[in-house]
Amino acid sequence: MDTEDGLLIGPPHRELLDQVLDKWSLSVLGELCERPCRFNELRRAIPRVTQKSLTATLRRLERNGVVEREVLSTRPVAIRYRITPLGKTLRPPVDVLLAWASANMPAIARAREDFDAREESRLLAELDE
Repeated sequence: MDTEDGLLIGPPHRELLDQVLDKWSLSVLGELCERPCRFNELRRAIPRVTQKSLTATLRRLERNGVVEREVLSTRPVAIRYRITPLGKTLRPPVDVLLAWASANMPAIARAREDFDAREESRLLAELDE
């Protein structure tokens, strides 16, 4: 939230951003923006996520109104997840963040290399003391 003194990110904002912009949430939202998916479809689409992490991520997204869970009347009973209209409104700001990251990756890579070199020099100097 903006104030006269600048950008203020309060605890409710921080909690929400942590929950919808974390590693697995972005991957889940990316998949669900394309089509509704069952749990195992999401697991296959995001192979590095564990069952426990995916379950927790889906619950957080559902709690925040970004994803909805639909019980399908099949045998055995199946669950399908889909993005909500509220969840779809996340797409434009996430796209802006991804575009910013893509445009700035060379500068970020240089900054990381410079930092790592300074850290290595600092550690070597400490060892020489």
